[in-house]
Amino acid sequence: MPELEQITAYLKKLQDSICDQLTLLDGKPFEEDTWLRAEGGGGRSRILRSGEIIEKGGVNFSHVFGPLPELLKKESPGAQRFDATGVSLVIHALNPHIPIIHMNVRYFETDAGDWWFGGGIDLTPAYPDYAQVQWFHGQLKEVCAAYGVDWYTQMKSACDHYFYIPHRAEMRGVGGIFYDHQREQVGFDKAKLFAFMQAVGNHFNTIYTYMVEQNRDKNWSEAQKFWQKIRRGRYAEFNLVYDKGTTFGLKTNGRTESILMSLPPEAIWEYDYHPEMGSAESAALAFFQPGKTYV
Repeated sequence: MPELEQITAYLKKLQDSICDQLTLLDGKPFEEDTWLRAEGGGGRSRILRSGEIIEKGGVNFSHVFGPLPELLKKESPGAQRFDATGVSLVIHALNPHIPIIHMNVRYFETDAGDWWFGGGIDLTPAYPDYAQVQWFHGQLKEVCAAYGVDWYTQMKSACDHYFYIPHRAEMRGVGGIFYDHQREQVGFDKAKLFAFMQAVGNHFNTIYTYMVEQNRDKNWSEAQKFWQKIRRGRYAEFNLVYDKGTTFGLKTNGRTESILMSLPPEAIWEYDYHPEMGSAESAALAFFQPGKTYV
């Protein structure tokens, strides 16, 4: 069965692979910032700013450990210490036609013998293209189908629910897959769940390269950039108000700069803004509702 050291080694290699591919796409290298956590552990934060394609992107690896925080005690009764390791990324492109993409794959274990995997990948386009959204969901369905017959349906529904912004009555994007507390169960031992983590993580380069290549040469206007910044505002609202990863990081004394790297470089909150009826922006809003079927 995979041990913590093997999982951590994979995650470091995943960060390297993703940063190499993004540098190849953009032409600009990442800045690296290593950090230590006082209670134990640390990480490598890699940031790309003001690139040809990427306006701001972050790909973070972390492995933190120490006394079990209060918010995890229900997950592992009797535990005193924990380890948490993962890769988390968010990429904000310059061109409004290239979607924001987020991925997180992570692993937790405690000294009480409990362990679980979590993660997912989701897409947030300012201008959703149905064929591209359908392709994206099809890729995720294929990944899930190799491990569980109904995993895509379950994880897609969980993603729709998780990335919903109640005060806006909309999702922050077009969803994807989301899973958490993935533990050993009949037919799925630790090795198989680790393999699924790798399948999700390793598919990022294929997905984002496709999205960039489909959209990088599309012209855009200042009006479209304005709409992108409006949608980035929704993205920031979710991350700051509802995202459990942000909460976990801040409450466990994670590195603030690395936790908040998911926020866009620029966003707009226009008072009582509504796109013009019949516009491309108005049409985009129809995509940001849960329960839509693409594949």
